[in-house]
Amino acid sequence: MHSVSKLVLAFAPVAFAFLHSYAQAQSYPVKPIRLIVLIAPGGAPDIGARVIAPAMSERLGQQVVVENRVGSNGNIAGEYVAKAPPDGYTILYGADSLVAINPHVYAKMPFDTLKDIVPIASTTISQVVVSVHPSVPVKTFKEFLDYAKRANPPLNFASGGNASIHHLTMEAIKQQAGIELTHVPYKSGTPAVIAAIAGDVPVVVAGTSAAPQIKAGKLRAVAVSGKNRLTYLADVPTIGEFFPGVSFNNWLGIWGPAGTPEPIVARLHNEINSALANKEVAERISSVGGAESWITTREAFGQFILSEHERYGKLVRGLGIKID
Repeated sequence: MHSVSKLVLAFAPVAFAFLHSYAQAQSYPVKPIRLIVLIAPGGAPDIGARVIAPAMSERLGQQVVVENRVGSNGNIAGEYVAKAPPDGYTILYGADSLVAINPHVYAKMPFDTLKDIVPIASTTISQVVVSVHPSVPVKTFKEFLDYAKRANPPLNFASGGNASIHHLTMEAIKQQAGIELTHVPYKSGTPAVIAAIAGDVPVVVAGTSAAPQIKAGKLRAVAVSGKNRLTYLADVPTIGEFFPGVSFNNWLGIWGPAGTPEPIVARLHNEINSALANKEVAERISSVGGAESWITTREAFGQFILSEHERYGKLVRGLGIKID
């Protein structure tokens, strides 16, 4: 066979695959898209997904259906998407804890968060809040730290799960302040907040799920985790005001299975960013808990993920947190 003919035959499968992928992307989407959320209804990722999904549906011309797959700190949802067909019809509404923290605390991960899923778009960024039940006799962060030092036995604190951003925030406070508190992990922020409201635990570290209860006076906020104070909690100090350099943000985004065609990833990225830029969507995101629409380029989001992965790796190793 002529050498040129052999070369054509050798590249034929590659060319076919490319053309098939291109054709898929050109017609995408032709059916509903499943947006897999890693926690139960009511928590920050679920709230964000249900705000953004209708705006995505309108722009894409196909329904974006939110589906909750709960368990193992998000690993179940992440693995499900990682192993889904890379065609843009099963995507993940994920969190920092899954992508940047879990790989450092689980002895064995069911998938590689940096290789088996591809970042499509950042969506929201917010802070977590340290709050107490109104029966706890403290009104400020300093009073809380002093009270916790005297408590015997140590106070219990609720979080959205082992090695969640909520958990790590309090572990950092404990380390800096030299205090002891006993961790009570829940499956997500919402049940942790419910337990604190009921008085089952005196302290809770949570994100957007706590905001309505703080506003209603059912919880008392004593500190926020970011570098700047929150607008709706202007009188509540940041942790960094007491312990310089200690700050945490709760960030969320959307991922797809590795191998998803580039044109589909680009289409989703552009439509998600357009949805987030919509004033009504941004206001809705803010109103349900103080989160902010977080619009980035794909390159910037990818670099941010890598930096957070490294940052949390150092923190987790320093704290010695492990989950079997």
